[in-house]
Amino acid sequence: MQSRLIYLHGFRSSPQSFKARLLARRMDELGMAGRLVCPQLPASPKAAIELICGQIAPTAADTLVGSSLGGYYATWLAERFGCRAVLLNPAIDPADGLGAHVGVQTTYHSDEPFEFRAEYVDELRPLRIGALSEPGRCFLVAAKGDELLDWRDMVGRYPGARRLVLEGSDHGLSDFADYMDEVLAFAGFIQPRKDD
Repeated sequence: MQSRLIYLHGFRSSPQSFKARLLARRMDELGMAGRLVCPQLPASPKAAIELICGQIAPTAADTLVGSSLGGYYATWLAERFGCRAVLLNPAIDPADGLGAHVGVQTTYHSDEPFEFRAEYVDELRPLRIGALSEPGRCFLVAAKGDELLDWRDMVGRYPGARRLVLEGSDHGLSDFADYMDEVLAFAGFIQPRKDD
């Protein structure tokens, strides 16, 4: 089975996110569109993990790309399946912040409502892991300009991981196109540039 790139979107996001669409376009250009998996994750963290483990089941050859809350999931899944993970402005301890979002929310890309329940905050806690067993399997992209999460927490959470700390940018990584190929090279889908 060929390796896959598995994109895990963040809270209130979807497979229609800016970064997911950029990756889809680039993978199509590379003739690898069928190797990108980008599921719509349920609001329940437990259900999201069950979906990934049950229907997608990453292998050691796959690479998870997790954005924000998806980065939190990707960290846990990479430990479980022994695969690589690219963490894009990952949430470090989302149970702390998401409690304020309990109730009816809408997705960013469709305004479709969904309910984020109080018990979902509790479902996040068992996904918190300690030190990474193999930090070299992880590539952290952290933006100093992230308006929601502190880049220093991200860097502190992933010691020993490959990292790209951006001087500006934002939580959504609006400049993702500038280093998307670096992500794909880490995942083994393209050759790294000589200066990487």
